[in-house]
Amino acid sequence: MEHYKEEFIEFMIESDALKFGDFTLKSGRRSPFFMNAGAYVTGSQLARLGRYYANCIHENFGDDFDVLFGPAYKGIPLSVATAIAYHSLYGKEIRYASNRKEAKDHGDAGILLGSSLKDGDRVVMIEDVTTSGKSIEETYPILKAQGNVNIVGLAVSLNRMEVGLSGKGSALSEISDRYGFPAVAIVTMKEVTGYLYGRSVCGRTVIDDDIKAALDDYYSKYGA
Repeated sequence: MEHYKEEFIEFMIESDALKFGDFTLKSGRRSPFFMNAGAYVTGSQLARLGRYYANCIHENFGDDFDVLFGPAYKGIPLSVATAIAYHSLYGKEIRYASNRKEAKDHGDAGILLGSSLKDGDRVVMIEDVTTSGKSIEETYPILKAQGNVNIVGLAVSLNRMEVGLSGKGSALSEISDRYGFPAVAIVTMKEVTGYLYGRSVCGRTVIDDDIKAALDDYYSKYGA
């Protein structure tokens, strides 16, 4: 596993963004882990987060894109932090754009924040985590309504590796199949589990035998 992925896994734990326990998800599923990108709140955390996303995007998509699009609301700071990090790491200017929940009819009018989109723009979408793919159903039409843009792919922080809306494949694989662009993650839950099982981070064992058993049970039901 790449070193930046190992760093990111520990970073999620240090930032309290990835927790293990007993959680009820929006989907109604009871999960032994929960991911919350809203836990990244400081300047140093956002700077590091942007670098990890930039690493992932560069590894998977190279430099062949123009815009990072982060859906409101959590995608807004993600797109900004990653655009800054991408320039710092790879020397390329990337524009950021996000959507408003409601279109603005005065001043900087329209549905978008940040950069406008035009025909021919190559766009990478960026989100925190995708469980069902529902957010993409809302975001995709917004992007395509702006012009003849080319969606290069989607990058998320964590691939939960559980079945999506169809109940057949993972949410990320369903997105790829439906929309025709690749969907990638900085890390997968398989990588997270393999790295953290029995390992001490911040002075504690994050995934012990009990949590590992709960994860195995969860994925026997919902794993893709």
